[in-house]
Amino acid sequence: MDFDRARFLAELDAQPWASRTHAYGSAEDVPDCLRALAGDDDAVAEEALSELYGSILHQGSVYEASAKAVPFLARIAAAGIRAPDVLLLIGGIAEGGAEPGARAPEESDEVACRRAVVAQLPLLLASVVDEDRAVRQSAAWAVGATGRAAADSAVPVLRDRFAVESDPLVRAELLSAMARLDPEGTAAAATEAVGPDSPPEVRMAAVLACVDIGLPWTRAHQEAALALLPLDRLVADRFGLARNEALHHITLTLLTRDTEADREAVFALLDGALRSDDPEARAEAVWAATAACELSRSAPARLAPALMAVAVDGGAGAGEVPGSLSAVAKLGPYGAPAADALAVRAADEGDAGDRALEALVAVDPVRAALLLARDPEGRPRALGAACGGPVGSSPVVPYDSELLVAVRRLLATADPDGRTLLRLAALLTAWGPDAAAALPDLLAALPAHPRLLPKVLVAVCPPDHRTEVADALRKHASAGPADDRFEAARALHHLTGDHGLLLPLLAERLAQAGGGTGNGAVEAVREVAAAAAAVGPAAASLLPALRAALQAPGTDRNIPQMDADTAVAAALHRITGDAAEAAPVLAGILSDSEPLWRRWTVIRATRAAAALGPVAAARPLVPVLTALLTDPEQVPSAVLALHAIAPGEPDIRQAAGLLLDAAEAGVAPAEAMDALVALGADALSDEHRARLTALGERDRRVVSSGLDGTIAAADERLRARIRAAVSRG
Repeated sequence: MDFDRARFLAELDAQPWASRTHAYGSAEDVPDCLRALAGDDDAVAEEALSELYGSILHQGSVYEASAKAVPFLARIAAAGIRAPDVLLLIGGIAEGGAEPGARAPEESDEVACRRAVVAQLPLLLASVVDEDRAVRQSAAWAVGATGRAAADSAVPVLRDRFAVESDPLVRAELLSAMARLDPEGTAAAATEAVGPDSPPEVRMAAVLACVDIGLPWTRAHQEAALALLPLDRLVADRFGLARNEALHHITLTLLTRDTEADREAVFALLDGALRSDDPEARAEAVWAATAACELSRSAPARLAPALMAVAVDGGAGAGEVPGSLSAVAKLGPYGAPAADALAVRAADEGDAGDRALEALVAVDPVRAALLLARDPEGRPRALGAACGGPVGSSPVVPYDSELLVAVRRLLATADPDGRTLLRLAALLTAWGPDAAAALPDLLAALPAHPRLLPKVLVAVCPPDHRTEVADALRKHASAGPADDRFEAARALHHLTGDHGLLLPLLAERLAQAGGGTGNGAVEAVREVAAAAAAVGPAAASLLPALRAALQAPGTDRNIPQMDADTAVAAALHRITGDAAEAAPVLAGILSDSEPLWRRWTVIRATRAAAALGPVAAARPLVPVLTALLTDPEQVPSAVLALHAIAPGEPDIRQAAGLLLDAAEAGVAPAEAMDALVALGADALSDEHRARLTALGERDRRVVSSGLDGTIAAADERLRARIRAAVSRG
C-alpha cells in the first residue's frame, strides 16, 4: 500500500491531541511519536514506540488518546512500515480495551479502544496472510485480541490460514487467536493439535488453548506438557498472557477450577516437572509449585517431597535450582523433613549458606537461631527472615540467649542509616522483656538512634528497670532536635503515663505544621493527633490547634490529608469525650466518592467512628456506614462501626451474612473473621455455621493476596481462627 506521507501528517496535525489524555495527562506528544514511528530513522522510531507503550498503553491500560491513535497506527502498518511492531501495539490496545458491559460502560475509553481496533479488522485480516512471517504472527495475535464481536468475520479467515500455514510460530498464534474468539468451535482443532505429530510450538499452543477453553485435562495433555518441558522455551517467541509462564498459567487455571480431578492433574504434572532431568524445567516447576502452594491448601503436602528434593540436591541433576530454597521456606510444617539437610548447607560460606539458613528459619526457627548466632553479619538474608522478613512471611525466631549476645554486639556497630538496625529493633521488640539483657546496649545506642530505639526500650523494659529507662527517655526528651525529643517523650508517656514533656512538643509540632498541605506537615499533624489521643483529656490545651489543623469543609483532600483528619477527629473525641465534633469530619471522609483507591483510609475512619460509641451525636454516621455495606472490602469495618454506634443496625444475622459474603469473596477475609468474632456466637445461624465450616475446609485458600511468601501463612492462621469460631458454637 502506498503511503501518502504528506496527507498522513496533515491529518495527524489536524487532530486536537492537546485536549485528549493518556497515562501522563495531555496527549500533545502523541503526534510527534506517530510521526517518528512513520519516519526513516530506526533509532528514533524505536524510541517513539517505547514512548507510545508508556503513554497510550501504559502497563496494559488504555486511554482516550489510545483509541484516537489506532487509525494512524493502522495506516503505518498497512504501509509496511515496522508492521510487526505496530500490529503488536494495535493488538495491545485491543487487549486493554473491553466490550460494553458491567466492567466497561458504553462511553468508556476501554470500549472506544476495542471498537477502534475492530474497525481496523480488514487491515488485520489482510496482514494474517502477508508474505512476511513476522507480520502474520503479529497480526494473528492482534486479531485474537479483538474480542467476540469480531469473531464472525475473523474466525473463518484464521481457520483458513491455519489450514495452510507452515510456520510453527504463526500456526501457534493462529490457534491461540481462534481459541480466544471461538472457544467452542476451536475445541476440536486444539484437541487434535495436542498430539505428538504437531510441531512443539503448535502442540504447546494447543495445550494452553485446551486449558483456556475449559476442556477436561486428559492423559494426552499430561503427556504433551511433560514431553515439551521446559515450556518457557516454546513460548519465548510468542505473544500474550502465557508467554514465559506456560506451566505457571496451566497450574493456576486448573487449580482455579477447584475440582479434585484438576487438582490431582496439577499435582501430578508439577511432581513430574520437579523431577525432570532438565534443570530449566525444574526451575520452571519450582515457580509454578510455589504458586500452587499459595492457591491450594492441599498443595504443600502433595508437592513437599519433590520440592524438598530439588532444594536439597538440585533434584535429578547437579546444581541448585533458582527459587527452590525459598519454595521450601513456604511449605510451612511440610518442609520440616528438609531441616537436617538445610542445616548442613547453612554451614556453607557466602550466599549459598545464607539462603539455606534463611529457609531453615521458616522450617526450624529454633535450630536456625543457634546457627545464626555464630555469624549474623555474614548471613544478612537469614537475619532479615529471623527478624520477620515481609509481614507474616517467616516466623520471628524465638528468644535465644546466644543469638541475643550476637544482637547486642551488632547494636554497637549497626549503621544508623542501614537495614540491620531496623531488623534488630523488630527482633528485640518481638522478644520483649526476654531481651532485657540488651538494655545497656540499647541505652548506649540511644543517642545515635533517637527516633527508632525509644519504642524498643519500652518493649524490652521489665518492671524492675522502669525507672532507669524512664530517666534515660526523660533526658533525651528534654534536649536535642524536636523530632528526636518527640519519640523519646512519646515512649516516656507510654511507659509511665508522664505527659509533661510530651504536650509542649505536640504543641510545637502543630505550630510548625501551621496548616501546611505538604506531606511533611500533614504527616506531622497525623502523628501529633495520634499522640494527643493517647494522652486523652489531659491534652485539652491542644484542642484549638487540633481544630485549626482540620481541612476546611469542602476541601478536595488527598489520602494523607484524609488520614490526618481522621486522626484529629479521633483525638478531639478522646480529649473531650464528645462525639459532636468528630462525627461530621468522619462522615465527610466516609462519603468520599473514590473508595477503591482509599480503602484503608475509609477503614481507619470507620474504626474511629466505632470508637464514638452509641451516642446521639454519632447517629448521623449510620447512613454513610450503611452505604458502605455494598462494598465487600468495607463490610467488616462498617459492620463493626454500625454495631458500636447503632446496635442492631443491621440485625446481627444479616450482618453475619454480609461478613461471610466478604470472606467467601476473598476480599477481606481476616477482617470479616474479626467482625464475626466481635458479633458473638449468637450471630451465626445454622446456615452461617455451615458456610463458615465450608470456608475453613475447602481446598482453595481464602486469603488470596499479600506480599510474597505471606499468603499461605496468613491463610493457615485464618483457617485456625475459623475452626475455633465454629467449635465455640
